[in-house]
This record gives sequence, structure tokens and C-alpha cells, in this order.
Amino acid sequence: MRVGTLRPECRGLARAAVRLDAPEVARILREVVDALGVIDAWTEVMMPALRAAGRKWAADGEQYVEVEHLLSWHVSSALRGVAVGGSTARQARPVLLAATPLELHTLPIEATAAALTERGVPFRMLGAAVPPRALLDAVHRIGPAAVMIWSQDQHTADRELVRRVGDSMWGPRGSRSGALMVAAGPGWARNKPPAYAARPRTLADAVDLLEQAVTA
Repeated sequence: MRVGTLRPECRGLARAAVRLDAPEVARILREVVDALGVIDAWTEVMMPALRAAGRKWAADGEQYVEVEHLLSWHVSSALRGVAVGGSTARQARPVLLAATPLELHTLPIEATAAALTERGVPFRMLGAAVPPRALLDAVHRIGPAAVMIWSQDQHTADRELVRRVGDSMWGPRGSRSGALMVAAGPGWARNKPPAYAARPRTLADAVDLLEQAVTA
């Protein structure tokens, strides 16, 4: 798989994935997360390797689907290992992370959760394909500082859902509050969310926004 002029760790990860060398894939991922931190590991190693695997699969039909699946599973494992085993989060209203009702891709929000953990920012992860009612119920029960809704593809973007969550308020009368809305992912490029929803372009931008919402 061609990964271009990127970090040697990315090329090594791609080669190990093609060989289906799971122990080597896991080792490389552990080392890059430890050395670079989640944001740089995702941006400079994980995401380019995943994109290369996806392009190869698209070009060659089903030939390399096993490579993409193995790599995706190990990337998810590495990210979740950080997210669930990290340092104690600060005492504050958490961030709520969810994918749109038709969205099954969750690696980017798993990367967000891991990066938030590194910064001690509390979060709640709902994962893929969250029904609108379930997301709204979670918003009212948790009272989050921010809600990030992920859409990978324009067909999964749900502008009305962003509006409904953005309009949600909670708390006693006279001191009601809402959450910062963050619409993340390439799916929002055409089906644009309401203007008040932040649209970060990178993982680093998203994590900065969410941390600011929690600490404000």
C-alpha cells in the first residue's frame, strides 16, 4: 500500500497490516501512541495507513478488505486502551460523543475520546448509529458541556438532529443551560449543520474546542 512520504512508522504499520502481522501492528501502534500522543499518532500514522488500506480495497475489490479490517480493529483497540485506561478526568460537565443515526464509522470519535483522556477531559461515548431519541435522552440526563456528532459521509449527516440537540436545554427554571454543538466529519460538507454548530477540520481542533467548553 502506498502511503507517500510519511513517517517511517506509518510505512511500517502499512507493511505489517498487509502481512496480517497482528503482533507487529499492535506493537507499532502502542509505540507511536506512547511517543507521539494520540493526536499526532492519529494524524501522522493511523489515519494515513487506514486511508491507504481503504484506497487499496476500493481499487482491488475485496482483495484487501482483510487488511483494512485487521488494521481498523487494532487501531480501535489502541485508542480504546488509552480512553478507558487513562488518568483521572477533572471534575466538570462531560463531553458527549456520538455518531449520527446512520453512521457506522467510529474510529474518529474513538480518537477524540482517547485524546480527551490524555488531557483529563471527561466524556461519555455513545458510539455508532445513535438513534435521535437516545441521543436527546442522554443529553438531558447528562447535561454535557459539549456534544460532538460525527458524520463520515454526506448520506449520514443529519442536520435536523444537530438542530434538535442544539435547542435542548436543561436545569431548573432561571438557570437553564445548553451545550456547545460540534458537527465533526466530512459528512457535513454538503448537508451543513446550523450556523451555531462548530465544525472543526482536524482532530486537534475538535479536542481544543471540547476542552475549552469543559473548562469555560
